[in-house]
Amino acid sequence: MKPPIAKRIPYAHKLHGDVREDDYYWLKDKNDPEVIRYVEEENRYYEEVMQPLEALTEHIYQGMIDRVPDSEVDVPVQRGDYFYYARMDKTKQYPIHARKKAASRSLLQDTAEEILLDLNELATDGDYLNVTEQRVSADHKQLAYLENRDGTDRYTIFIKNLVTGELLADRIENVFLYGSMEWSHCGTYIFYVTVDENQRPSRLWRHQLGEDTKNDVLIYEEHDTTFSLFISHSQSGRFIFVTSSSTTTNEIQRIDTHSPLSPIQQVGGRREGILYDIEHWGNDLLILTNEGALNFQLLRCPIDDVHARTNVVPYDEKKYLQAMYPFEDKLLVSGRENGLTQIWVLQDDELTPLQWDESLYTVSVISNQSYESTEVLLTFESLLTPETTYGLNLQTGEKLVLQIAPVNGDYDSSNFRQEQLWATADDGVKVPMTVVYRAGALDHGPAPLLLTGYGSYGANSDPYFNPYRLPLLEEGIVFVTAQVRGGSEMGRQWYEDGKMHNKRNSFTDFIAAAKHLIANDYTTSDRLAARGGSAGGLLVGAVANMAGELFQVIVPEVPFVDVVTTMLDTSIPLTTLEWDEWGNPQNREDYFYMKSYSPYENVEAKNYPHLYITTGLNDPRVGYWEPAKWVARLRDMKTDDHDIVLKTNMGAGHFGESGRFNQLKEAAECYAFIVDRLGIDLAVKTSNPR
Repeated sequence: MKPPIAKRIPYAHKLHGDVREDDYYWLKDKNDPEVIRYVEEENRYYEEVMQPLEALTEHIYQGMIDRVPDSEVDVPVQRGDYFYYARMDKTKQYPIHARKKAASRSLLQDTAEEILLDLNELATDGDYLNVTEQRVSADHKQLAYLENRDGTDRYTIFIKNLVTGELLADRIENVFLYGSMEWSHCGTYIFYVTVDENQRPSRLWRHQLGEDTKNDVLIYEEHDTTFSLFISHSQSGRFIFVTSSSTTTNEIQRIDTHSPLSPIQQVGGRREGILYDIEHWGNDLLILTNEGALNFQLLRCPIDDVHARTNVVPYDEKKYLQAMYPFEDKLLVSGRENGLTQIWVLQDDELTPLQWDESLYTVSVISNQSYESTEVLLTFESLLTPETTYGLNLQTGEKLVLQIAPVNGDYDSSNFRQEQLWATADDGVKVPMTVVYRAGALDHGPAPLLLTGYGSYGANSDPYFNPYRLPLLEEGIVFVTAQVRGGSEMGRQWYEDGKMHNKRNSFTDFIAAAKHLIANDYTTSDRLAARGGSAGGLLVGAVANMAGELFQVIVPEVPFVDVVTTMLDTSIPLTTLEWDEWGNPQNREDYFYMKSYSPYENVEAKNYPHLYITTGLNDPRVGYWEPAKWVARLRDMKTDDHDIVLKTNMGAGHFGESGRFNQLKEAAECYAFIVDRLGIDLAVKTSNPR
């Protein structure tokens, strides 16, 4: 089968005296049967290209399956009289959520389990299922959960009576996938956020159990299309915080959970460029804000006087403060310092960091723990150490290991190495990279290497342990993550230096990372692959145009590659919300800067690496037509004989398949393509070896 060739229908975008020819614009209409035929033809071509790799895919997949533990059980989190947790059985696709009622953790082993929600019972073979948030009422008698079956951001709230096990008749549709559902303290009302026609979370409602949803009360509506609306509960459970936010500005209001019919109250106003977060601690509110403090400062004020603010600790620009966890007797703060995650405890009016044994790691505070708890659960992991759950005694400061996530099969961390490297960007900035490989993998010269990155929205690419990476590490493949500008790994400025008119720094940082790895004999260009998803797909897609010769394979997953066209189309979900991230191309300067790097606009008649591209037909975040158009243009213009495959998931969205084994199979297919095109011999017989 020859690669599909999309027909060309002339279409011109005209703006700012500029003309952008877009012969594949017609692919945007998924209601057009010819569009579906083309997408399905690409899928058939994908299957044909991958057919010779079936044995290799199965080999990698089985290597992953062999690492699946017989059973995985989260450390139970105490909330009131119950300990809540999720567990996974080796043979199951989805987790089982459960709880035990016990006076202390030491009694759990002898306490009967109560299953709250078994997602495997909700799932239908072959169909998509995603359950995101779950909220248990304050009296522990009702469970509300968000469910989706088509891969969009439109979810449905179901409510389960935990006493009888029955679902209530109450069913609330069109709810956003996260930050969108909280209970009143009495359990009579549930607050929720619905999405508009563009899947933007914008309306806050109050529903009374047992009432028709037609009678639900609209509490607040966010009219500014550049803002999204989210809700969350305070650690104490006293308040629901209602946050309207863009990437640069936010505004918070509050609802007293003990007085759910009272009017919503503003906590802090909306001022351009000011971001803040609120928590409740005793008689005070805690405020984390960037006002006068790029890396955020910690303030406090009385609950009823938000203007009487004082510093909890002096501002320290070396500490990037990101979240607060107030408990009855202690305050924990999480953030970043020296490029790594950190947890501090407030002691004697100072933030004292918790100490860890490794030099490269990721630590976090587990969410939704009891405000009254004297033991706080923390997680620690590194590229070598599986996720380890600690219990931190808030009175003594002692950390006790409660559980190390199991890894099936033989695993000895001493057989692997992790390190941090620094590449020098074009402007002299040092760009960090995290590296993991098998001991001895670099002893005989350059090795096959997979370089990943993201670099947008201030999101961080922190080191983490992945047991399903082990089969490839054992084969000598090196895994590297470039922490390029656009993330927040080095603080808030790191994000500012990789967005808007600084966006090209993300791409040149990634290129600098690749060049450093080649120059220092970690790999060679014919043994180097790149991978990135969503905005990370934009990253590697732009790099394919700018420095494709450095790579043998590039894997853009659900890639944001038609930047200008998408950011001009306000009917697409997320567009208006992201003008502060990428720019608004209605502005001439933004338009031409975005056009200068957009992968679709910059395809050239030259050689490209092998490309393995994925998308989802129902993706509300990055439309399937973006990678489809990009692939069509690449096929038309590239001058090499390298493969381009486009895999479209016809029944899912941005996050691919649901279910653990389905996701592992997708990962195995991707790895098989990379392994084959890098020429790595895994000693697997294929039906048609390349």
